[in-house]
Amino acid sequence: MQQMYVGLDVHKSFSQGCILDDKGNIVLEQKFKNDPHSMDIFLLNVRKEDSKIVLESCSCWQYVYDYLQDAGYQVTLANPLQVSLIAKSRKKTDKNDAKILADLLRTNMLPESYAAPKDIRDERQITRHRASLVYMGAQIKHKINAILLRHGIEHGYSDLFGESGTEYMRSLDLPMCDRFELDNYLSLLRHIKLKVENTQERVDDFVAHNPHARLLMTVPGISYYSALMISAEIGDIRRFNSAKKIISYAGLNPSVYQSGNKCITGHISKQGNKHLRWILTQVVHVAVQHDVTLRTFFLRIRKTRGTNIAITATSRKLLTIIYAMLKNNSKYYALQVRKAS
Repeated sequence: MQQMYVGLDVHKSFSQGCILDDKGNIVLEQKFKNDPHSMDIFLLNVRKEDSKIVLESCSCWQYVYDYLQDAGYQVTLANPLQVSLIAKSRKKTDKNDAKILADLLRTNMLPESYAAPKDIRDERQITRHRASLVYMGAQIKHKINAILLRHGIEHGYSDLFGESGTEYMRSLDLPMCDRFELDNYLSLLRHIKLKVENTQERVDDFVAHNPHARLLMTVPGISYYSALMISAEIGDIRRFNSAKKIISYAGLNPSVYQSGNKCITGHISKQGNKHLRWILTQVVHVAVQHDVTLRTFFLRIRKTRGTNIAITATSRKLLTIIYAMLKNNSKYYALQVRKAS
């Protein structure tokens, strides 16, 4: 039997599949539900040993990918942005998308995306969940401040949402609707705070079993949470063969416009892992206060380019250091000593 190439355009409840032979001829095109029985029927004549399957890295790829991989198929994850750049078409249909994926796989032109193992995906999920809870809390605080501003209320608390500030807000004499709204927001804020604390306990458990995260904690400014998030978002460090590659992955590389002899570099591309880029920025704000090397670099850039560019440049430098640490399995200070010698 000849080798088959299978392209799957995966959606929330169904997938559009296309099977090509090794010459590019369509063997089967079919729409089916994303359940085990339907997938098995579609792949009935596809040999696991000889054939390959590709699907795009979309919001609902994990279930289909995990099921097919566990079933013994060779599954590849495609980068949707690069696929769209390679295979531009005026005909945008599910059938055509599935065929394009299968054909790119067959011709060995498929731009692949990193499919993180299940344990790394779990680490990413818990850190991103904690970040979303903190974001919800920040949104509620904005709404509470809007209520106070609406009534011209000024306060002298350095931390309005601390214990004393919360008691002050509960004692305010407000109109009925505003009082009801403020009490609801304060209750939600208290509940979210508890959930953040519970999630942080899970994060600590993950770090206890992650040697790379514990290694990253030797960097000043990197805590349990930021260490786990950086480690999880990077994944297997061996997939990057240079520091430039991982900087590009984080979207911290400068955008470039080149035409003839003209070459212009602009702001960072931001075409990369936004979670990694965000957590590095958060870490840098703390790291520059505790580490002489990073602080000196930050102040030098800030003097001529401003604070925002200095934070971005220091984030890029920190990521380069992290790359060397993970590659060489070296703690931060050991790496500094080795560099100095």
